[in-house]
Amino acid sequence: MKKSLVSIAALAFSAAAMPGLAQKAPQTAAAPAMATAPKLLVVISVDQLSADLFAEYRNRFTGGFARLLDGAVFPAGYQSHAATVTCVGHATILTGMRPSRTGIIANDWIDFASPLDDKKIYCVEDESVPGSTHKNYTVSPDHLMVPTLGERMKTANPATRVVSVAGKDRSAVLMGGHKVDEMWWWDRDSFVTYAGRATPPVVARTNQAVAAEIARAQPALALPDYCRAKDRAIPLGANKTVGTGRFARAAGDASAFGDSPAKDGATLALAAGLIQAMQLGKGPQTDIIDIGASVSDHVGHKYGTEGTEMCLQLTSLDRDLGDFFTQLDAMGIDYAVALTADHGGNDLPERQREQAMPMAERLAASFNPDTIGKAVAATLGLSGKPLAYESGNFYVTPDVPAAKKQAVIAETKKVLLAQPQVAAVFTGAEIAASPDPAGPPDIWPLIMRAKASYYPGRSGDLIVALKPLVTPIADPTRGSVATHGSFWDYDRRVPILFWRRGMTGFEQPHAIETVDIAPTLAALAHVATGAPAMDGRCLDLDAGPGSTCP
Repeated sequence: MKKSLVSIAALAFSAAAMPGLAQKAPQTAAAPAMATAPKLLVVISVDQLSADLFAEYRNRFTGGFARLLDGAVFPAGYQSHAATVTCVGHATILTGMRPSRTGIIANDWIDFASPLDDKKIYCVEDESVPGSTHKNYTVSPDHLMVPTLGERMKTANPATRVVSVAGKDRSAVLMGGHKVDEMWWWDRDSFVTYAGRATPPVVARTNQAVAAEIARAQPALALPDYCRAKDRAIPLGANKTVGTGRFARAAGDASAFGDSPAKDGATLALAAGLIQAMQLGKGPQTDIIDIGASVSDHVGHKYGTEGTEMCLQLTSLDRDLGDFFTQLDAMGIDYAVALTADHGGNDLPERQREQAMPMAERLAASFNPDTIGKAVAATLGLSGKPLAYESGNFYVTPDVPAAKKQAVIAETKKVLLAQPQVAAVFTGAEIAASPDPAGPPDIWPLIMRAKASYYPGRSGDLIVALKPLVTPIADPTRGSVATHGSFWDYDRRVPILFWRRGMTGFEQPHAIETVDIAPTLAALAHVATGAPAMDGRCLDLDAGPGSTCP
């Protein structure tokens, strides 16, 4: 496998780009006492890295993941809510709050009160822009209803710098929050930010390096020996197979670059460049940088989780993380790392059935929101369209008279429960009346998982849980072949890892939540969280006689 973009980009951030830096010999920060606050918090989200997938590869890692495995390892972290998708998960990581408080309940939701023609709302869309749609939008953090850790740190000490870099806009925005010093995300062929913001030289150089990389053809990546058992074609229709891809791409193919391991390398390279250019972690305060590595999600959707494609992706990401940490070591920064995922993922059912999972199947044609809506309307003698559907949420439309709304909800629940692939259906009233989330997240009942995701005014009138291993993609030949977003642990359970030089490593197998990350990092950085209170709890990362937590 060729040299990573992180290593290549490091050359662009060296003496030629920043005179004076080359005169300093690389230094590794001395091991600090855990009682002192680190100078830089590095928070990494690997999109669609399930705990199952991490466990499958953890003995293969030799780079950045291997380093983190020497720290505090929580293999059973939980995105404890039911709506296990990108926007929702990223919003939990650095707010310390569940979706029922962040307001981020899905990637998209429906708001009939919106003045826009498009009533479907994207989680980081600025609806005040005329003509905005959930696919053609201006990026904004306005839908996030609570502060992030970076915002709290900046409130406590205005000198704190908050930086967010990701392969997706929603990842960068929902980890960074409303007040950031630099915010960059990938858009088609380069990293971009909010309109009107200046482009620092380090970002311009990164984009130039990425453009040069895209302009070159990429031969197929070499397959490590441990990936060879994955090298098996899975047919999906007459003209499509997955499972044997190696990320070869033609010169100039920016789309293929964006779906390849190279994009995560570019994201980490930009993060390293910003740390160096801004001298993050070099002042008296603690700074924070959030990094969203998105390619595992692209791979999971496009190819599934158990082919050569994911094996190569995780191998590349492990190497790139290792190069990234090496760059930070050379800068002599006292930094602490937290790594997790926004959600897990499920492999494609065609491969799962070959692996002794006969219950794995695709969504049946009978689960069609329009058909279900017509059946409800016919039974109740209604005209118009009574239901709208988005991301497991059924909404009663304004076509339904107020006096008929409860009848529509009751009849819709009845029709849905008759679907053989439906495990449960909860109405908004049932969710509101149910107990608040409490106790270990691995044993929460389904309605508690739904309640953790429910935000009135954005969530639907009914929430649907499909049965385990039902993939809500009926036709894999037209786009994604696999996905996530269910109530089940293969989508909820993710690794949570903490590392800082000098800490005593340990592994704790019991269930914790991703909302525990923010209060833990706040305690580590000696930042009082204050109001609003977080849902998560501080985790003690000090295996010695002291405690991380106040």
